[in-house]
Amino acid sequence: MAKAYMIGTGIGNLAAGIYLIRDGGWSGDQITMFGLEKHGANDGAEVSAYESEYGNPELSNNKGFLAKGGRMLNEETYENLWDVLRSVPSLDNPGQSVTDDILNFDHAHPTHDVARLMDRVDGIRNKGDQKDYSHMQFNNQDRFLLTKLMMLPESKEPQLNDVSIEQWFAKSPHIFTTNFWYMWQTTFAFKKESSATELRRYMNRMILEFSRINTLAGVTRTPYNQYESIILPMRKYLTDHGVNFVNNRKITEFEFKDTPLRDDIIVTGLKYEEVDNDNQTGEIEIGENDFVFDTNGAITDSSSIGDLNTPIKENMEYAPSAALWKQATEHFYNLGNPDKFFADRKQSEWLSFTVTTNNHFLLNEISRITQQEPGNALNTWIDSSNLLSIVVHHQPHFHTQKENETVFWGYVMYPRRKGDYVDKPFIEMTGKEMLEELLGHLAAVDPARDNISDHTEEIMDSIVNVIPAYMPYASALFNRRAVGDRPAVVPKNSKNLAFISQFAEMPFDMVFTEQYSFRCAQVAVYHFMGIPDSELTPLHHYEKQPKVLARATKTMFR
Repeated sequence: MAKAYMIGTGIGNLAAGIYLIRDGGWSGDQITMFGLEKHGANDGAEVSAYESEYGNPELSNNKGFLAKGGRMLNEETYENLWDVLRSVPSLDNPGQSVTDDILNFDHAHPTHDVARLMDRVDGIRNKGDQKDYSHMQFNNQDRFLLTKLMMLPESKEPQLNDVSIEQWFAKSPHIFTTNFWYMWQTTFAFKKESSATELRRYMNRMILEFSRINTLAGVTRTPYNQYESIILPMRKYLTDHGVNFVNNRKITEFEFKDTPLRDDIIVTGLKYEEVDNDNQTGEIEIGENDFVFDTNGAITDSSSIGDLNTPIKENMEYAPSAALWKQATEHFYNLGNPDKFFADRKQSEWLSFTVTTNNHFLLNEISRITQQEPGNALNTWIDSSNLLSIVVHHQPHFHTQKENETVFWGYVMYPRRKGDYVDKPFIEMTGKEMLEELLGHLAAVDPARDNISDHTEEIMDSIVNVIPAYMPYASALFNRRAVGDRPAVVPKNSKNLAFISQFAEMPFDMVFTEQYSFRCAQVAVYHFMGIPDSELTPLHHYEKQPKVLARATKTMFR
């Protein structure tokens, strides 16, 4: 009986397991999943749940909640995700699927951001003048270069090899001062240093969202954090079908068959360490009919967390998932270049913080200042030195969150820069200092006579915890790259190895999305199961629809 071994228990391999069972006719006991943690990039839990994964004996407070990041779904362009989750039963509403759960919640609580961009002088940039963020603020050179990038055929992508967004717009740096760029980079996590190739793909795949980016009306939110709303139901589905989850096992090395011409890629064994058992080592034999699905890059690898009184201590470890990928590249020439994504933290690092309070005073103050209810997406302070944003979720954001508690999340794009109100680099701040930095920016745009700054002591007394989370590779998938730096999902001549991650190459689709991971999973499973490509989930091509393009063109001149 054939077996499948999944390296990593992120959303891609969970999806692959479901595809094997649902479409491949496998039984769950044929599948084993190895994970260093249970959360992946779709995370969210009480802080105590992370202690074994990101444990730091110096932390003084293990209360509150932590969400290192937040994924924004999209109803129109996440075709594989909705298809798979229709097969996964809801944990909260018997008789419904996870797709039903999410879309019903989203339709009842549609996103409509009325305070997307903030600045110190004008507060919310929606006052009807040229600073109003419904205006993209392009000049003609911006429009020309952006349109030229969008219209570049995928066959011409080699022209963008190792080209950054900044280099593409070298003749019009004005674009980096526009409302468009402030919104685009903080919605999708792009930087000037990021790959122009990925911007091209996003502008085409997400062209439907371009005309409504100022309100983020296309953002689909989950009822709770993504771990509880998506990952837990998927794990339960797989467990109920007999899938074996092995936690805290680190796969350290592939063993390959030594074929005469070294053309065929055939995994014959996996070496591992038990990270919670004195690093005991072992080896798994891979049979000739078995398959290996590898997460060849994880954006939450080497994360570090702090707490209210403790700054993060940077973890300098090269990403374990990429180290395994790199070991495979030493055997075969066509498996990509992991260093392009994991050897330059300046391109990819992020720092987020999760705030838990024991009452709703701060939540209500933020709602008063931003003029929007919780659950309405992003607020970005465009003149903050770190480019600070917050996301105030629909409450509660966690199943175990108490009725009196509030949880929200924030992040900075440039953690090495000093704060505007706390005189130290953001990465060196404690959770309390990060909150002080946020309160300074809130006060700067607060027009009330009874300003939020008059309530600092009351707010600080309400704080349960503020958890910083540093992620050196959070946007590594946007790093500058060339054709060939990412391996194919199923590399040429691979008989039993597939890569399922944001660092595998597929045409057209866009990374930093669950859709990409789900699509990788389907491509890999269908290839090995002999299911024809014609049966892959159809993708929408809004970039070819005249009405959508007309709205986008109108937005360019708005």
